[in-house]
Amino acid sequence: MAPGKLNIYKRPKLERPRMLLGFSGWMDGGNVSTGTIECLIVKMRAKRFAEIEPEGFYIYSFPGSMEVTALFRPHTRIKDGLIETYQRPTDAFFYSTEHNLILFSGKEPHLQWEEFADCIFSLCTEFDVKEIYFIGSVAGLVPHSRDPRIHCTVSDAKFKPILEQYGVKFTDYEGPASIITYLSVNAGNYDISMATLVALIPAYVQGRNPKCIEAVTRRLMGIMGIQIDLEDLRAISDEFEKKLNDIVQDQPELANNIQKLEEDYDNEIFDSEMGDLKTWLQQQGIRLD
Repeated sequence: MAPGKLNIYKRPKLERPRMLLGFSGWMDGGNVSTGTIECLIVKMRAKRFAEIEPEGFYIYSFPGSMEVTALFRPHTRIKDGLIETYQRPTDAFFYSTEHNLILFSGKEPHLQWEEFADCIFSLCTEFDVKEIYFIGSVAGLVPHSRDPRIHCTVSDAKFKPILEQYGVKFTDYEGPASIITYLSVNAGNYDISMATLVALIPAYVQGRNPKCIEAVTRRLMGIMGIQIDLEDLRAISDEFEKKLNDIVQDQPELANNIQKLEEDYDNEIFDSEMGDLKTWLQQQGIRLD
């Protein structure tokens, strides 16, 4: 790890805490990954105590159209000719003494995965972290009217019996990997067990999804054995679902496809192709991850 990349500016008293990770980027559909972490930071009154210096981990200038390059560049706000803010990627650690938990919220690095992971593992070593959980989400063919299914990957087979009792489905996948896979592959070198929990959320719902954030947060807290009040999130979730239902009823073709999704979900049919819905989504410019 390069000197100065990991900055720990406070050392809270924690006893073998667990760590929960959230990343913006690939597995943050509906803002479920970052939204869940943000929610818990607020709910737990977690305090920031460390960060990873972003320089060297991210591509700022990427060739292509403005729409593509805008995804990589830092964000700025200019008002009346004066620069008010210039925001680089933020990778920060927070802690909750009450729940003996470290939370991380960051952006998946474009470069130097090994060094970035070393920063995370170094902090784990510093605070004797032995369990890491990642929460993420991807778009799929599931109905908005049901809780998202959660698929799980573990770094160690010994971790599976602990998670099986919570109704997660263990992942079958082959394709491009993420920084989370890299962390999982290397966690054992630090005597750490890691679980990746990825929610499958409705592809036809674009933007931040409060219902899925609430459902995933509630499920995650059950898995981790942490009790916090989520009633306000539930109220927001119910209102969001009501608005979606009203919108869907005005689109008969979509409503019919969602009804089929609900039937498959309730009958625990996991491999529905739903070709009509896939075609409809593609016509709307909506992709499935």
